[in-house]
Amino acid sequence: MTDLHTHAEEIHEQFTDQLDVSVDDVEERLDTLVNEYQVPISEARRSVTNSYLDEAGLDREDIGGGSGGNETVQAADVDAPEEWVDMTAKVVELWEPRSDAVAQVGLLGDETGTIKFTKWSKSDLPELDEGATYHLRNVVTDEYQGRFSVKLNRTTVIEETDEEIEVGDDALEVEGALVDIQSGSGLIKRCPDEDCTRVLQNGRCSEHGEVEGEFDLRIKGVLDDGEDVTEVIFDQDATENLTGITLEEAKDMAMDALDTSVVVEEMQGTIMGRYYRVEGPTFGRYLLADEVETLTDAVDPEATLIKARSI
Repeated sequence: MTDLHTHAEEIHEQFTDQLDVSVDDVEERLDTLVNEYQVPISEARRSVTNSYLDEAGLDREDIGGGSGGNETVQAADVDAPEEWVDMTAKVVELWEPRSDAVAQVGLLGDETGTIKFTKWSKSDLPELDEGATYHLRNVVTDEYQGRFSVKLNRTTVIEETDEEIEVGDDALEVEGALVDIQSGSGLIKRCPDEDCTRVLQNGRCSEHGEVEGEFDLRIKGVLDDGEDVTEVIFDQDATENLTGITLEEAKDMAMDALDTSVVVEEMQGTIMGRYYRVEGPTFGRYLLADEVETLTDAVDPEATLIKARSI
């Protein structure tokens, strides 16, 4: 059984009571996105699910994760959107919601670190208390600008527990040479929807379809300390400070060359092989660069290229 067929079966199971759709139909939609448009499977799955939600007139929280049971995860395990999971976590902090659609928002924590949560107003779920610990069943993961979170919806089950949890520190500091700049770096376009801002793939947002994207800068880099490698995401501010290239300059470079790849090439000549100290929170496999310091050491560019090709 192919991976696409497995994903298709899981999506199909969510809509069997609402739509007359076959597993083959679902798989065909996934195949078009993944193999024709080169959309990552996680985004293809989200796009197909959203299209069926529209057809059925449902909201995302109206469907659950299926009858197969959810994986129990910890905060640091969340590394992909649109996955239905269970978790046990302590409410570390509550914030003031910015929208009437949100009942509560804040941080959940466990031994591996913290993760943002959102509880929707229409979910009609009980209030979570700061400092209390809960078993949370059937929550859905989400991603926003590289940061993962979980959402509590009307299918979520909340059970308070007396279990004691020592919340871990998920901040990380690493030093090393920048040995690779990954695909998806440089001048990119994001969805203009203020609640989305996902990176576009071939001009398409996995949530909102074809949109006129907004330009942004980022670097997805790999630091090597001689023993381990760490994948790091530098946002626009960090990228501008690191490379000396502003967003407007990057847009001008790309327009002059009629090619956005020139921006990454320019960045590579400036930062590849240099040493950096980076500190920030970890989300999935990435460290998000909050603090960046350039160190004085440098490495042999040829050796750096050889190392990058081996990653």
